[in-house]
Amino acid sequence: MRSLVFDVGETLIDETRIWSRWADRLGVPRLTFMGVLGGMAALDRSHADAFQVIRPGLDLDAEIAAWRAEDPDSLRENFDGDDLYPDVRDSLAALRAAGYELIIAGNQPSQAYDALLAMDLPVDAIHTSAAWEVEKPAPEFFAKVAAVAGRSPEEILYVGDRIDNDVRPAKGAGMRAALLRRGPWGYLHAERPEASQADLVVDSLADLAARLTT
Repeated sequence: MRSLVFDVGETLIDETRIWSRWADRLGVPRLTFMGVLGGMAALDRSHADAFQVIRPGLDLDAEIAAWRAEDPDSLRENFDGDDLYPDVRDSLAALRAAGYELIIAGNQPSQAYDALLAMDLPVDAIHTSAAWEVEKPAPEFFAKVAAVAGRSPEEILYVGDRIDNDVRPAKGAGMRAALLRRGPWGYLHAERPEASQADLVVDSLADLAARLTT
């Protein structure tokens, strides 16, 4: 392996604060929103479905626009450096020191690029699905990953927290894949038989770094 490519949500970014702000915005207890979100993960449904369970008929784009207009200076549905998992910086630094090319590429809106760039992470490139105009698990997304890495697929390890969005399509593209056990999808998916499709199942990025640098 020459290149390591990382998903964003629940791989690099702890989304707890984001979902908590959404619960507050929608007027439900935070535990309720988190529980419904976990239910979507268990049922193989999109996180977007959680909003419809909580508030049927919600126009999510309109709600985001209204939130932005009402509270333009807050993070709202976005993240910043305080949302990084504690092991991210040291793990990326160790992997880079070991000679790996490091790339961030995940399903993220356009503003996530600036947020990630501002964190000054020790990576070689940052890419978002919004900029590429294609989202995981589409094969075209993983073709883009290979193109920006400039490597053959078998030289690339894709790291993410989901079997459906990360492991399976990465393997289908000829890459290797690591399943990270964190976040609702990560813990649930690691318990499934399909987790055996991953080349590695790790509990943290520190665990990944230790296994790839020793």
